[in-house]
Amino acid sequence: MKIEKNSAVTLRFKVTDSLGKVVEESQEPMVYLHGGYGNTLPKIEEALDGQVTGFKTTLDLSAADAFGTRDEGLVQTIPKTQFPAGVKVGGQLEGHGDDGRTHVFTVMKIKGDTVLLDGNHPLAGKDLKFSLAVMEVRAASEEEIAHGHVHGAHGHQH
Repeated sequence: MKIEKNSAVTLRFKVTDSLGKVVEESQEPMVYLHGGYGNTLPKIEEALDGQVTGFKTTLDLSAADAFGTRDEGLVQTIPKTQFPAGVKVGGQLEGHGDDGRTHVFTVMKIKGDTVLLDGNHPLAGKDLKFSLAVMEVRAASEEEIAHGHVHGAHGHQH
């Protein structure tokens, strides 16, 4: 079966930075619903469209095509008094950026009575290389299509 809209695609992947350092590598296969559901990067979908089980490729993606360019407007310093007790570096919370959109912010630093937050994806601003191997392609179920994601092994659990 070819990868097309409403296919459930099982992949193994490795992501490296511009220096060749491994940023992330799948321990378990990743499964996503193909066809513009936002379950993987658009350039990955574009490269896999029409391919079959066994297909392998390596994509060099610019920061803009990977996790976006850094937006310094998403870096904020907030008084520590606005946080619950126990706030720690590495912790995450949901908030609104200067653009008014909801973002996940990561606590980057706590210094005295201030907390530095960053709403950028941790890989924003980085050019990345994605090595992909298609392990399986199948038709998605009606329920998966309705929900916009794959269910079951390596997919979303309800």
